[in-house]
Amino acid sequence: MQRTALLRLAAAASTRASSASAARRLYPSSDGGSEEHAAATREDDELLPPPPHRPEHTDERRLHPRRGVHRRELLSVTMAARDHTGLTRQLLDFQHDTMDEVGAEHDPFVDLKARFMDFKHRNYVEKFSTYQSLAQQQTPKFMVVACADSRVCPTAVLGFQPGEAFTVRNVANLVPPYEHGGSETSAALEFAVNTLLVENVLVVGHSRCGGIQALMSMKDDSTSGGFIKNWVSIGKSARLSTKAAAGNLSFDMQCKHCEKESINSSLLNLLTYPWIEKRVNEGTLNLHGGYYNFVDCTFEKWTLLYREGLEGGSKYAIKNRSTWS
Repeated sequence: MQRTALLRLAAAASTRASSASAARRLYPSSDGGSEEHAAATREDDELLPPPPHRPEHTDERRLHPRRGVHRRELLSVTMAARDHTGLTRQLLDFQHDTMDEVGAEHDPFVDLKARFMDFKHRNYVEKFSTYQSLAQQQTPKFMVVACADSRVCPTAVLGFQPGEAFTVRNVANLVPPYEHGGSETSAALEFAVNTLLVENVLVVGHSRCGGIQALMSMKDDSTSGGFIKNWVSIGKSARLSTKAAAGNLSFDMQCKHCEKESINSSLLNLLTYPWIEKRVNEGTLNLHGGYYNFVDCTFEKWTLLYREGLEGGSKYAIKNRSTWS
């Protein structure tokens, strides 16, 4: 009997070894070792009896990262992270009011949720018919190009209501010329002017603009730069005219001058878009500049006049300039 038992154990060991060897031949690895080793390890692990005195509810596979199930879990998580459709499915399957309250006192979205609920009750509910109309279509009168600076939200500063202003924000509120090619700003302009048929384009600059400071700090012979430099370079004509007009002033005063100069540069760049120039000539579109000084809370507004044969032989002039203070 003992001899028979020993023979059976030897046969079982031989079978496991043969299986592992076959797995090694079938699953080559990419890390210098072998996937067959991992496959063999998985098979061996499944055949091994559980260790003695295993604590209840302990998952041994978590303690051994090479074990099969854990490896499959990691692979699944990696694939899901790379698959944006998987994230979208999670959003669609999300059950409302299931926010994890752990650490909620440190979650900035708790405050945002309160603000949203206040907006819903004070605005959406009280003006339900207005929001239902907006849900069907938008007919804004303004297209606004503003800076991405967190201190100069045009909706907050100018009191735009939902549906009044189609807005795009970028660093230093720049409008690239038509020849610059596609950008989020030119795409927004095309949609606002050609599809929404806005009547006014308003470019809003502001005091202490970091983008303008970056523009004014550029070295003339510099060839290296990142995204910010490449973007603010759109305003290099404003920088040159500022150097010519205010080069003897302090750097801060030069920046202040350029903040307004770049607005006018962007207004002229708007006219390089054929469909904008066409509507301006037809009198169905007006171009405006605005400058918000958040230091003393004032706002300057002006309109660009564009037509042939203006005084002095120029095609451009400023009209309707006013300061709100």
